[in-house]
Amino acid sequence: MPEQLTYKGLPVPEIAAWTGERLPQPRIVQASDGIAFEDAIGVNGNAQGRDKAGALWKRWALRRGVGEALFDVVHAPRQKRAMRLFLCQVCNRPSDVNAQGRLWLLEDYRGVEGWPEREVTTHPPLCRAHASVAARLCPHLRDNVVAVRARTAVVDGVYGSLYRRGPGPLPVLAAKKTVVFKGDWRMRWMVGTQLAATLTDVTVVDLDELQAGSTTREAASA
Repeated sequence: MPEQLTYKGLPVPEIAAWTGERLPQPRIVQASDGIAFEDAIGVNGNAQGRDKAGALWKRWALRRGVGEALFDVVHAPRQKRAMRLFLCQVCNRPSDVNAQGRLWLLEDYRGVEGWPEREVTTHPPLCRAHASVAARLCPHLRDNVVAVRARTAVVDGVYGSLYRRGPGPLPVLAAKKTVVFKGDWRMRWMVGTQLAATLTDVTVVDLDELQAGSTTREAASA
């Protein structure tokens, strides 16, 4: 189990990137079957290095703890692992589940009709102990956060940059921040940065009560 790292006195979420993990990104070119990294095209003209869904992924080194913590940048390999295994995005341990479902934090859109049912999120779930930590440290959630429990979560999308065919050897950026779902032909035109999950049977819960319950259990076990 990876240790909990800190930076300038703050706990660093498992999925956060560090400056020492950044890598030069190869140029994106058109291949016979979508897009490809310039240094990874097969002899048949197809892109190499795709995932099972067909997407390419932004490249990262695995040097957690090296350099400065980037609280606003997600490390794709660790985010993908947390999503696939439903691990807490902060501590990398199993996320919290009860009769209402698994615990997630989302941007708060309670004014939108039907929300949060079928909400699509790139934020991995959480354990109770670190829900408030994530709410405080994640720039995307700070001051606009709500806790929910979802009985069903399907990891069915890739978030990242979507390209389309251009007039020359280089593709054209069609959307910088978007989600494409598995089975969509456009997946071969994606450079992924995070996995996305669709949540169903969702219930909004009280974040303050979660924190209070977690604190009570920690005190009892001390």
